[in-house]
Amino acid sequence: MPTVSRTFTVNATPDKVVEYLSDFSHATEWDPGTEKCVRVDDGPVKVGSSWHNESKIAGVSTELTYTLKTLTADTIVLVGENKTATSTETMEVKPVGVGTELTYTNEIELHGAAKIGAPAMKLVFEKVGVDTEKQLTEVLNGLPA
Repeated sequence: MPTVSRTFTVNATPDKVVEYLSDFSHATEWDPGTEKCVRVDDGPVKVGSSWHNESKIAGVSTELTYTLKTLTADTIVLVGENKTATSTETMEVKPVGVGTELTYTNEIELHGAAKIGAPAMKLVFEKVGVDTEKQLTEVLNGLPA
């Protein structure tokens, strides 16, 4: 199971980071692979909210339905699923000075024949992890105070 994890600090406060990241439609701004991410339900973002995500990684397009599984003051867990993979994105925040330390972890479980590609996918996701950290840092540092 390919897993990528990054811990870094941003200027935004923990409450702003959680508010922003819990709305997964923002993934188009911070996730380098996401091309489109649209909420499929209505109302306030809460546990159970879901999004249709279209991504392209290493030239391969995929669509997953993400569901918000955990939303607390310091943890967000989103799980994306389709026939070939389950992606669990965990974001943990904690206050550091006037900003936030963010730990972003993405665990990808491949299903069926896709499991064969797991070792190669680890290399691809390491590169994506570097790009995601860079974009997340830029976007979160740009949030209004």
